[in-house]
Amino acid sequence: MSLAAPHRHIREIETVALGARSDRDPAVHRSWLRCVETYRLDPARAVEAYILPDTRLREHRQRSEGLIRTARSGLEALYRQMAGHGYVLLLSDEAGVTVDFVGDPTLNNRLRSAGLYLGSEWSEPRAGTCAVGSCIATGEPLTIHQDDHFDVTHTPLTCSAAPIYDTDGRLAAVLDISALRSPDAKRSQSLVLHLVTETARRIELANLMAKSRGEWVVRFSRSSDFLDVDPDGAIALDASGRVSGLTHAAQKLLASTIGADWRDPAPLLGRPISDFFDLDLDALPRLTRAQPCESRLLTARDGLSVFAHAIAPPSPAPRAQRPAEGALPQALAGLTGGDRTMAALLGKAARLAPTAIPICLHGETGTGKEVLARAIHRCGGTERPFIALNCAALPESLIEAELFGHAPGAFTGAGPKGRRGLIEAANGGTLFLDEIGDMPLALQSRLLRVLAEREIVPVGAHRPVALNLRVLSASHRDLAALVASGAFREDLFYRLAGATLHLPALRERSDLGWLLDRLLGETSGDLRIEPAARARLLAHRWPGNVRELKNVVELLAALAEDGVIRLGDLPDAFAPVAPDRQDSAVPAMADAPPEAAELRAVLMECRWNVSHAARRLGCDRTTVHRRMRRWDVSQPL
Repeated sequence: MSLAAPHRHIREIETVALGARSDRDPAVHRSWLRCVETYRLDPARAVEAYILPDTRLREHRQRSEGLIRTARSGLEALYRQMAGHGYVLLLSDEAGVTVDFVGDPTLNNRLRSAGLYLGSEWSEPRAGTCAVGSCIATGEPLTIHQDDHFDVTHTPLTCSAAPIYDTDGRLAAVLDISALRSPDAKRSQSLVLHLVTETARRIELANLMAKSRGEWVVRFSRSSDFLDVDPDGAIALDASGRVSGLTHAAQKLLASTIGADWRDPAPLLGRPISDFFDLDLDALPRLTRAQPCESRLLTARDGLSVFAHAIAPPSPAPRAQRPAEGALPQALAGLTGGDRTMAALLGKAARLAPTAIPICLHGETGTGKEVLARAIHRCGGTERPFIALNCAALPESLIEAELFGHAPGAFTGAGPKGRRGLIEAANGGTLFLDEIGDMPLALQSRLLRVLAEREIVPVGAHRPVALNLRVLSASHRDLAALVASGAFREDLFYRLAGATLHLPALRERSDLGWLLDRLLGETSGDLRIEPAARARLLAHRWPGNVRELKNVVELLAALAEDGVIRLGDLPDAFAPVAPDRQDSAVPAMADAPPEAAELRAVLMECRWNVSHAARRLGCDRTTVHRRMRRWDVSQPL
């Protein structure tokens, strides 16, 4: 760009802001107006790319760790296609922060300076018109080429971006391909835009398949030739045939069949598949691969026809059912009420418990990682020490002395007798390192040496102490992603993660009712809960997992009058959103008999599977259906 070019660029933006027409793409024109009118950005003030501090970047990566893991193979495959052409790939979260990137490491300094690097923020309010920010604003794929950018700092760049939607229809991330230099013609990036859009679509498909294990998935394509190998989109269905998840292409398809706005997924999720297609749950087997592609034609309610491929949920293995009495060690047997995922996880933990293999426990905060660690330890007896250390709770200045101990007078303030560290205190037993992903890099090196040499030297001491201990660790963060970003030592990762156990979130478990009853019993043996209150608790999403559930039960036990928990005792977070939008999971039942609320609670626990509910209630399916009609009990839309 010549010296006069920045001035021409600034003048063009100013004339557009004053109402002049522009030859730019409409998306660029509207973005410039947003930058001036909404964000109050000044085109004459050049602002360099902003890179978030490491602490804030870790927070963004932590929130996106599942998507990063799913998207990584797609990024690497796309980069192999683009390698040698000067492009870099950025994966940004919904705030425009780059949480993963793939590029030529020899260009790292130039890429970081240009903002094409891990931790850069490309939201429109921060960076002005740019591919990532404008993609977030519009929800559509686009290319922002050279002086399409608002800020003159970014006008050398060419960037093409496509949105990645989560299974609930929410924009979750943006995939971007950028280059420091490119041909002047914007049409030169048409193929690049196509590639990034197709990769985003495949990431959405992979994300849906990963999140929909145990459910029917219907994939569709307008061409039978690509149906089984590269479908256009997919829909996940729950056990009653209702839409539980979808990709962006499926969101647009379903919305068009009922004349809805695709930008609002609420009217689509939770509705029976028969509302959109001439299809019900019983007809899904005729769309499996056992049938020829050409015969798997599906007709939408608006008359559109697509080819469909239904993938059945895997048949549960016998050991995935609730373990029989005595099948698990006593320490592990009480951690599930029959959830298949937990049963499989505990079976694996039981086989690992007698070994010396280090185990890393992964799961959201509050899922019970320390409880599982203690249970694994108790499988070998209770006479051995179990020492737990929260690596995120201790100040960095104290954690070394806490872990390794110190000799008498080793430093100012050290006791005259010295102190045995937590690692040495665990000798002969189990050392549990909670939130290991937050351990500083310098201490990671020392811990690695301890694990490799099986001995420890306290601070200020000269003679090592021999160790014989089992190491269990836990983190709610993706350690493999931390290794890839350089925040966690790879050699330590492999020392700690001899085996990895992933604890499911509470909202993903089918034994929530059992766990609720157990905690109620532990808190107060004679505590009862009204059916309506129970139904509301079972419908909650439990972002704090088991820890949140336990805290709520303890609160309710304190508030309950006459030993009965009522709907009014529940915290504000469990109240309906608004009077005119009452919680659809628990409709008002003031005029219904108590049996109606009990029936609803049982159906919710059984995920609205009438056969399972009938077995729980000791009657047949016909009776359940009759009671549902009599008391107007139906699955929420």
